[in-house]
Amino acid sequence: MVDQEKVERAVRLLLEGIGEDPDREGLVETPTRVARMYTELAGGMDQQASMHLSKTFAVDANDLVIERDITFYSLCEHHLLPFYGKVAIGYIPDGRVAGLSKLARTVEVFARRLQLQERLTAQIADALMADLGCTGAIVSIEAEHMCMTMRGVQKPGTITATCARRGAFEEDPALEERFFRMLGRA
Repeated sequence: MVDQEKVERAVRLLLEGIGEDPDREGLVETPTRVARMYTELAGGMDQQASMHLSKTFAVDANDLVIERDITFYSLCEHHLLPFYGKVAIGYIPDGRVAGLSKLARTVEVFARRLQLQERLTAQIADALMADLGCTGAIVSIEAEHMCMTMRGVQKPGTITATCARRGAFEEDPALEERFFRMLGRA
C-alpha cells in the first residue's frame, strides 16, 4: 500500500533538491498529484495474479491459446522511469481456460510495481503455470525503456525483447516456434 503522506513529503524534498520552489503556484499541488499517481502505478503491489486466474471455464480441446498485443506500462526499479510495450501470452490449457480479460489483468498485476522486464516476463509465465494449471506457458514482451530513451545513452526506439517458457514450451521447440509463427515473428 502506498503511503501517500510519505510520497508527498518525498516529492516536496525532491523538488527542493533539484532547485525548485515547491510553494510556487504551478507546484503547490504536485506532491499530492504525484502521490495519487504512484498509488495507481504501484497498485499491483497489493494484488495477486491468482485473484484473476482463478476464474476459469471448462474446455474439451487443449490446444494453444494466444492473447497478444496486451499493452502495459511499468516503472523501472533502477531509475523510476517508465517502460512500456506489448505482451504476448500463449498457454496450453489442461481442461480449463481463463477469461481473456483475466490474462490482461494478470499482466497489470505484475506491471504495476517497480519492475525489471526480465522479472515481469517470468512472473507472468510462473503465474500462468501455478494459478491457471496449464501444461505449458510462454510469455514474450517487447518494450521501450525511457531510461534508454531520455537519459543515459539516449537511443529512442530501442526495443528490448524477453521471453519466458514453461512446461510444454520448454520441452517442445516446435510449440515455441508455432507460438512465434502465429505472432508473425518467425
